[in-house]
Amino acid sequence: YFKHVLSSGINAEYGGSIETITGFRSQHSHHRTPCKGGIRFNENIDQPTIQALAKVNSFTSSLVDVPFGGAKGGIRINPSEYSTRELEKITRRFTVELGKKGFIGPGIDVMGPDLGTGEQEMNWVADTYKNTLGSQDLNAYGCVTGKSRLMGGIHGRSSSAGKGLFLVTSEFLDNADIMKRVQLIPGIYRKKVVVQGFGNLGMHACRYFTRAGAQVVGIVEKDCSLENPQGIDPKALEDWVNETGSIRGFPGATETEKNLLFEPCDILVPCAVEKVINCDNVGKIQAKIVVEGANCTMTPLAYEMLLKRDVLVVPDILVNSGSVCSSYFEWLKNMKHVSFGRLTFKYEREANEHLLNSVQTSIESMFNTDCTIKPSEDFVARMSGASEKDFVNSGLSYTVEGTVQDVLDIAKKEDLGLDI
Repeated sequence: YFKHVLSSGINAEYGGSIETITGFRSQHSHHRTPCKGGIRFNENIDQPTIQALAKVNSFTSSLVDVPFGGAKGGIRINPSEYSTRELEKITRRFTVELGKKGFIGPGIDVMGPDLGTGEQEMNWVADTYKNTLGSQDLNAYGCVTGKSRLMGGIHGRSSSAGKGLFLVTSEFLDNADIMKRVQLIPGIYRKKVVVQGFGNLGMHACRYFTRAGAQVVGIVEKDCSLENPQGIDPKALEDWVNETGSIRGFPGATETEKNLLFEPCDILVPCAVEKVINCDNVGKIQAKIVVEGANCTMTPLAYEMLLKRDVLVVPDILVNSGSVCSSYFEWLKNMKHVSFGRLTFKYEREANEHLLNSVQTSIESMFNTDCTIKPSEDFVARMSGASEKDFVNSGLSYTVEGTVQDVLDIAKKEDLGLDI
């Protein structure tokens, strides 16, 4: 059941010509408001796809107990074929259309970045809403998340999706019963990982996996695939992509014509498009664990076939919990008009200094000698309390870990096996 669905044609004028572009926005559930979901720029989107993704967002928000209904939006374009100025015009025009139809607002429908969009597009959306329909709304910037920090964004938002994916995967890898079923040793250390898509999600997921001791042995992009049995350095690859615009030619790995999705590995992470795993190719999957980084990366039939082979599939509604949580934190910041920790920094630092002085005074009094209490580096770093980034990371970890544990407890109680 879909409460509202919008399909709108927008006229964009540039270069002396006018092009009609189709945009979509779907609100799946109003049981909890506002609705929340990203907006993507992709030439292959259609209304059924947007509706399906909105439904997935409803389930994800419910799973992590975030008070959002599900929504999704998109504009049917290939962003690489348009200049920055043209993309700005298209984004702002679509925002106005959403405002006219009641599909945007901090208490109605909150957008966020998705495939083909990022901070810049979200800034355009926020600025357009603030200067049109939301000109009298004190909370106008809460109409969209994923903005730059200058526009009310939150520290750590860009990496939250990748961190959430990593945390969810780690929780499953630490479960001895699950690992016994898929015939892997518990823990993430030295696990072989193949990632499809080196965008924001895939890149940050690679960084967190590598920091934890896993080896990213393969990366698949639309124009090239890279492999390195010893592990690819994600930071070096990120720098290379920023410099050249592509993973092609990266000196830290070997380009290959093989489809790495079907090569042996411990963990396969598709972070690109929908239905990349289907009944035609599912028999070629050799991974022990498939983590759905992108929405709806496999068909229901492919899922059933993997389940019969004792392959663990970590579903997208669980994997995407990281971005939902951080979006919630940013929305809260916009609604409260104060950054996390601002009211407590000075108080907590002074309280910790008084604690150290008290301990020092007590020791000097007891032993009748002078002494100096020297706090550790970790204590000094935390003396002022949690920063905004600390709050986001802590809240994200707490929510994701608790959610996965609840899922595992229910799976064990109902004897679901790997059918998470």
